[in-house]
Amino acid sequence: MISDKVKLTAKDILEKEFKSGMRGYKQEDVDKFLDLIIKDYETFHQEIEELQQENLRLKKQVDGANKRPIAQPQQTGTTNFDILKRLSNLEKHVFGNKLYD
Repeated sequence: MISDKVKLTAKDILEKEFKSGMRGYKQEDVDKFLDLIIKDYETFHQEIEELQQENLRLKKQVDGANKRPIAQPQQTGTTNFDILKRLSNLEKHVFGNKLYD
């Protein structure tokens, strides 16, 4: 899972304290940047959760589809001879004996 590989959480970032130095960064700028990172982490976490749920749903759907028997086409017993015979009878009916004159 992804959560096993991620070292920081949004809460870790929010609670991180930095020591200030003589010529350090503006604390306000650091806080704004960290706020953006926290929002991204929360968005990524939510997206990952949704994708994991969808992945599970699709795996179940595929497993269900694999378990259903595949519909085999029904054999009607019709051969080419039967089709030609029916076609001949249809021609006789439509055109009558004119075909054979």
